[in-house]
This record gives sequence, C-alpha cells and structure tokens, in this order.
Amino acid sequence: HVEVADLSDGCGAKFSIIVVSEQFEGKPLLQRHRMVNSCLAAEMERIHALQMKTWTPEQWERKRTPEPTAEEATEAPVESE
Repeated sequence: HVEVADLSDGCGAKFSIIVVSEQFEGKPLLQRHRMVNSCLAAEMERIHALQMKTWTPEQWERKRTPEPTAEEATEAPVESE
C-alpha cells in the first residue's frame, strides 16, 4: 500500500508518503527509509523535502483502527432484560 500527498503548493518538490509492506517486518526505521529511498533514487534528485512513514501491515491496521476514548473504554455494556 502506498499513499502520496503533494505538499509543495505547486512546485512538485515536497511530498508526504506512507508505504506499507511486509518487507518492513523486523527492520528498524532507518533501514525501512533506506529501502524506500533506494526505490526513489532518480526522483530524489528533484525532491526538496520528503516526509515518510514506513509501516508493516500490522502497524497500518492499528493506525487505521481508532482507539476507544477513555469514556468509551470505561462504559459498562447495557444489558437488556
């Protein structure tokens, strides 16, 4: 899974990306970023700024599933009679 957002206000040189891959399993953040940078080597010559999030599928699912609020977590279920 890949998401790309152009944050450059038209110059096309500032991006934010999210990359989700099983290949990131067990790899530290720096190694993940290097993997993505190597794939973008030709484009990196023209990119001024790049924000990068590199997640495993499990991390991606956790990010997509909202955490319950403190109030929701402490509410008791309503029982019907």
